[in-house]
Amino acid sequence: MEARINKEKFLKCIARVQSIVERKTNMPILSTVLLTAVDDRIHIYATDLEIGLEQIIPSEIKHNGSITISGRKLFEILKESRSDNFHIKGKENNRVFLSDDVASFNLACYPVDEYPVVVKPEDVNLVEINTEILAEMINKTVHSVAREDIAPKLAGVFIEKVSVNDTWLLKMVATDGHRLSVVEKDIIGIENLNLERGVMVPKKGILELAKMASECETVEMGFKNKFCVLKSHNMSLVLRLFESRFPDYTGIIPKEEQLKKIVVNKDIFLNAMRRMLILTNKRYNAVKMHLKENSLQLVSVNPEIGEGNENIIIRYVGDSLDLVFNPRFFVDMLQSMNSDSIFMGVTDNSTPCILTGDADKGFLGVIMPMRF
Repeated sequence: MEARINKEKFLKCIARVQSIVERKTNMPILSTVLLTAVDDRIHIYATDLEIGLEQIIPSEIKHNGSITISGRKLFEILKESRSDNFHIKGKENNRVFLSDDVASFNLACYPVDEYPVVVKPEDVNLVEINTEILAEMINKTVHSVAREDIAPKLAGVFIEKVSVNDTWLLKMVATDGHRLSVVEKDIIGIENLNLERGVMVPKKGILELAKMASECETVEMGFKNKFCVLKSHNMSLVLRLFESRFPDYTGIIPKEEQLKKIVVNKDIFLNAMRRMLILTNKRYNAVKMHLKENSLQLVSVNPEIGEGNENIIIRYVGDSLDLVFNPRFFVDMLQSMNSDSIFMGVTDNSTPCILTGDADKGFLGVIMPMRF
């Protein structure tokens, strides 16, 4: 293999795969990227066996072929180069020559035939999705995903299609057992996706999906044989799905007629919760909320540090109520919302708090209470 490549395009592609290539692994080959030169383009592959990414960039190809090379070292070399073009050439004895016409490197590499095959399901039904909508759905759910070391069966986002009033919606749901985020959007053609039972996409895969959504105006998405497939004009992403089933979450959501309704300015509430968060730690991570007519008092107490309190003007008519929640959950959820005014719904101090907003159509946030 031998090629000359535009350095900026090459750097962008290699930077993109840094979150996929494994730095600490029992399979050193997974720390490399596979470069394959064909005619007038280079295919760049990266995988950790759970995620497979292929990118294509136009190049001046002198000889077709393939090489592997350390993803991290290639990124560092490209990042420090000040040239416009980059020369790369595979050599004998598993070596590769790199040059930007100023500096040159001869690096060791692994045999190409050791590189794992990236599984690509065939004949997948794909639906075009606006990436702004996709990015919004991910942003509204990913913060509620459980840590894999604590709750591995919840360490992803559940994706399904649902029919509401003869309209098919794409729904994403995430929970860690203490909070729940649900968002659904009307997307043309979503009824054609193989999502009858829903699928679980691991958090790392969801974050890669979000990156792809930030780089394109539209993507095509499909599901088949325990894989999620996404494609754009010069990139394709394959995600291996979790085999675990997502729990039934509908029972924890209070009925609307049971809720006491509160209206609060999002920015005022968010900033207040951030200030309450200052005094928390792993041991003391609660904020007390004293609710009374048109007023909400927030109190954060940490015996090791001190205490803080703040009063917020709200719209509320009803009995006084004392509640306790984790302020981090409010901060994460409010940051993902677009509404200027937030609608909160509470019943009592032992039931969840519901968050919605007019500018967050299709979104529902649920935060479980803490004990006094």
